[in-house]
Parts: sequence; structure tokens; C-alpha cells
Amino acid sequence: MCEVDRSARQLPAVEGAAAVNILTVVDVTKRYGNVVALDGISFSIRKGSITALLGGNGAGKTTTLSILLGLLIPTSGSVTVFGEDMLLNRYCVLGRMNFASPYVDLPKRLTGRQSLNVYGHLYGLRDIKNRIARLSSDLEMQPFLDRPASGLSAGQMTRLMLAKALLNEPDLLLLDEPTASLDPDTGDWVRGYLQRFARETGGTILLASHNMGEVERLCDRVLMLRAGIIVDDDSPSDLIRRYGRQNLEEVFLDIARNRRTGTLQGKSQ
Repeated sequence: MCEVDRSARQLPAVEGAAAVNILTVVDVTKRYGNVVALDGISFSIRKGSITALLGGNGAGKTTTLSILLGLLIPTSGSVTVFGEDMLLNRYCVLGRMNFASPYVDLPKRLTGRQSLNVYGHLYGLRDIKNRIARLSSDLEMQPFLDRPASGLSAGQMTRLMLAKALLNEPDLLLLDEPTASLDPDTGDWVRGYLQRFARETGGTILLASHNMGEVERLCDRVLMLRAGIIVDDDSPSDLIRRYGRQNLEEVFLDIARNRRTGTLQGKSQ
């Protein structure tokens, strides 16, 4: 019988708490027949950090996120989240995790409030009504919360999906392209909200993104994937310095095109 331990939520993301690894991936490989989607990747994520998973199309980002969520089973290797083996005990920790992506739809006929209520019951929340009200206020969703999802704009849907991902107050939040298709103003608002979430709750974020400016602003660490392999691992500023570039987009292009001028820096802690 699994018990969800929420005591870690009370620790701020500083000093000793910041050094706690809440997610550890060891030598994970995923094959689809003769196709190798992930080729022995290993990394750890510390509590309170915001980490980016970067790579071109087909690099293995979505596969990695799916394995971390327990949606895919790796061909080999291990994933440990909050001290639990995800292959054996993922239901012990799924209640402390959540996920958001603009590419995952909510039921079109349901209003935002109705969808959040359904997910609240699925997550086993005790006070769903007040939790929805709080998120609606925080994410400024009151004007559209009672509209059907089919009538929402991309920005409104992004806020609704983020509210869904935050319903259970996750200790680990996985995000796939959190600001894709958003106008600059809404994208900036979402990035600011995620920064506040991490700072105020001590929550940990792992995000996949193609927006290099977003990664430079949000993330304290970047994992660079190419062809299913982690080819670099460092902070955005150190990557830019080592590759002798002006910004992270130039570094990304060097790595994607195999024009490496830096030296791989492992940061498993």
C-alpha cells in the first residue's frame, strides 16, 4: 500500500533541499524494433530546479517525458521518482506528479470548470471546488472558465491545461512546449507564472521546449538531446560561454548540426 508523502513540499528550494534528487534516470534505452529512440541516457533532477530537455524533432524528448510519466516502458534501464521505481511502484508517486501539453486535448463539449472537476475527482482531491476557484483566480480564468473547451483560444486553453496540471499541487511538473502557439504577451505571462510556482512552492519543473529565449529565462539547467543521446548538460549561461556563442539558439544549432565546440559537462546532482 503506497502512501503519498507531502512533507517534502514544506522544504524550500534552497540549501539542503536543493541538493535532493527527486528524479533519477539510469541508462535508459527505448527501442521500437530496429529504431533506437533513446540510447542509454542517464541524469538526475534536483528538487526545486527548472530543467530544460532540448533537442530537434526526433531527438527523444517526448519519449523521455512519456517514460517519466510511466506511459511508456523502457527497453532497459531504470527510472526512480521520489525514491520509487517507476516500473514497479509508479502508482505510489503519480499523485505527486502532473503534466501539461498544448498537444493534448480536453473534452470539447465540457466547460473548463467541468473538465477540472472531472480531473479533481480522478486525482482524489477533497476540496475540488475551492481548488478550482483558487487556480481560476491565480491563472485569471474567470472570464472563460464556464465556456466549452471548443470555444477557447490557444492562450485560454494553455491556461486551462496548466490549471489541470496544477490541480493536485504537484511536486514534479512535466511540461511539453508550455508556450507553443501563444502570442508574446500570453507566453510571457505563462513563463512568469511558472517562475512564481517554482519559487513559492519549491516545486520542480522539467520542460521540453523549442523556445530558446524561454529556456534562457526559466531554466537553471539544460539537457541537450540528439538522436536519443544526451550530448551536453549545463546551465544556459555556461553552454553559451563554452560554445562561444551569443545565445542559446546558436548553441542549439551547433549541437543539432553536430558542430560541437564545447566539452560535455555532466551534472547529475
